Amino acid sequence: MADALKAMTAFGLREPKQVKIGVLSIRELTEVALASVAARKGRMADLARAAGAAGLPLPGPSTHAPGDPYSTFWVAPEMWLVEAPFASHELIADMLRGALGDGASVTEQTDAWVGFDLTADDLTALMQRLCNVDFATVPDGHATRTVMEHLGVYLIKRSKGAARVYGPRSSAESLLHAVEAAAVALA
Repeated sequence: MADALKAMTAFGLREPKQVKIGVLSIRELTEVALASVAARKGRMADLARAAGAAGLPLPGPSTHAPGDPYSTFWVAPEMWLVEAPFASHELIADMLRGALGDGASVTEQTDAWVGFDLTADDLTALMQRLCNVDFATVPDGHATRTVMEHLGVYLIKRSKGAARVYGPRSSAESLLHAVEAAAVALA
């Protein structure tokens, strides 16, 4: 009966989806909590002070800043998505609201997105098939919104062989299929 209370993945499974196609590994993220943080009008200085005290990085445009426990990437002026370990930050939005005070608007995002970590020796050819990001030339830590197939996604380049992609949870199957199809075409 306790199993009935275990959360299911975006694919309706009990365990994260993992796929291997040639040298490409695709792993669904289920261990990441997400929240959006936006400065309230005229309150960026207050948010920056509170974020600094909380150890929350607030990187500039097109940038991902890894941290412990919070990693953050820029999504719009004075707005970021925050990642943290789900095991210790299941209530990430409440935790951030408490840490950031009334200078920020914080919204829970964990169940809105499906995340995938993609790894291979070099993801450049795969990304050329999937999106308009010049993966070979953008620096490690580059984060941007782009389109893969017909889906709006966030792409974070970790290295030439590692990337993280967040897409709408409701389109998890479509996003995975797009990545798989591009990988098969290259194999």
